[in-house]
Order: sequence, then structure tokens, then C-alpha cells
Amino acid sequence: MGQSRQSIVQALERAGVVAVIRLRDPAALRPVIDALASGGIRAVEVTMTVPQAIDSIADIAPSLPDDVLLGAGTVLDAASAGSAIQAGARFVVSPVFRRDVIAECHRHDRPAIPGCFTPTEILDAWEAGADIVKVFPATPLGPGFFRDVRAPLPQVKLMPTGGVSIENAGDWIRAGAVAVGVGSALVDPRLVAAGDFAAMAGRARQIVDAVRLARERRA
Repeated sequence: MGQSRQSIVQALERAGVVAVIRLRDPAALRPVIDALASGGIRAVEVTMTVPQAIDSIADIAPSLPDDVLLGAGTVLDAASAGSAIQAGARFVVSPVFRRDVIAECHRHDRPAIPGCFTPTEILDAWEAGADIVKVFPATPLGPGFFRDVRAPLPQVKLMPTGGVSIENAGDWIRAGAVAVGVGSALVDPRLVAAGDFAAMAGRARQIVDAVRLARERRA
């Protein structure tokens, strides 16, 4: 847990995939994380919409392997960011850009990943200290948006969330994304309800492979 903010950012970039976990039943959280990790996912984001999210992070974080990064998502204010970090979250993701959330994360030496939509908002967040900018919702934009934004702003690290799938994950990476945020394409509520964690692990392997192949071809 002694990683610096910079080393966590580097680990997130190496991971390439951040699994976004939204669940109604917090009891399913650990088996979902274990299934994703068995499929090669090395970064998971537990959203604050999960009941008892902070308590769940505190329960799970100490027993995870060091190379599995547990983060908090859907964080809307600095107090929640601080609570999540104190519970063991190693990075904080938000659907929106809030300067005080970035400041609170950095106070604890943890990465902040705010959500932005427009080029102006993306640059404002980056200049405010965002470690990676989550482009959200990415569904209506497409990978071409990343190419267009990165042409004048090549220094900005971008991660799409919303609409990322096994089929298109590689397209985002080739367009310049440092990682992809993936929700229901990985943590499908139907698989959770059925307890089909083997299928979830299989999906994880597919998307990890897609990101790896895209990076090899981009190189």
C-alpha cells in the first residue's frame, strides 16, 4: 500500500483496463473482483453506488494481491474521496470534474481521475492536476474523438468510460487512450445474478487480450 501516486498511475496505464463495478448486492463484490482478477484485470473501480461501498473497500483492500489496484468510483465530493482513500482505495474516479476532489486525492498521494466531456473541460481538469482524464460518457463520441483531441493536446492522458466493449476496446487504445474503463461489458448483471463468474473471467481475458494486441499493433 506504500505506492506513490506516480507509481499507481503507471500501474493503471500498464493494466490498460479499469473494470467498473456497479452492484446492488455488496456480498457479490469479492467474487466479482476475484473473477476479474483471474481473467487478468489488474484495476477495479468500486462505485459509490454499491451499498456500503466504503465499508466494502475497507474489508476487501487488505486481502487483495498487491498487483490488483482497488479504486473508488462515482466519487462526487472531497469528503467521499478522503473516506474512500482512508478505507484503502488506491485511486479515485469521478463522473465529473471537481477541483476539490483532485486536491483531496493529491493530499493523500493518490491519483485523481475526473470525468470530462469537452476539450475545454479536459484541459481544465488536466491543468488542475488530473492524473488521467476519464472521458465520460464516451458512448456518443467514439475513438475518433480521442484522435481529434490528442492532436492539439498530446500531453493529456485519456481514458474512455461508457460504451467500451470487448469488440471496440482496441479501437480506443489505437486512438490514443492510456486505458479503458469497462462496466457492463465485463460486470454483466445477468452473469452476477447467475453466479457465472467463470464467464466473467472469460470476458476479462478477452478484453485484456484486445488491449494488449492493440498496443502491439500501435507500437
